Amino acid sequence: MSAPELLTMTSPDVGMPYEWSIGIYGSKFFQEIRANQRFVGIRCPQCGKVRIPPRRVCGPCFRELDELVPLPPTGTIIAFTIVNYPFIDPATGLERPVPYTYGYIQLDGADNIFSHIINETDETRIKVGMRVRAVFKPAAEMQGNIQDIRHFEIIEVQHGE
Repeated sequence: MSAPELLTMTSPDVGMPYEWSIGIYGSKFFQEIRANQRFVGIRCPQCGKVRIPPRRVCGPCFRELDELVPLPPTGTIIAFTIVNYPFIDPATGLERPVPYTYGYIQLDGADNIFSHIINETDETRIKVGMRVRAVFKPAAEMQGNIQDIRHFEIIEVQHGE
């Protein structure tokens, strides 16, 4: 996959008087979500590990990265927590409704974890090791940011549950 030609800029709706670039690979990450409802990672030419979201340099190898790799929207819950304390979400400027579940997800084909919301808040119905799938906003509602991923949903209950 080639690098994108346009950089994505973000301007939060909350009172932050600045903009920042998310870079070439951050832009490609959000462009792939918005255009194709899929994830893209980046592979290190030295260690072969795939990182998501993509970044410029492999941390362990210090090698510049440029091989973008499409990844499926599925993965495995590595860890999670159910949050019951309300706070102002910096992405929206609004109080986040509670409870909600925040999870660490090992996406299929990636070598690091990806963190996001999981749509299950009953601790008796969610476990480490469960399979999940990303649920994206409808194409007409996408804005090219992390909220384009609504949440992850459980797609497979472990045997014996």
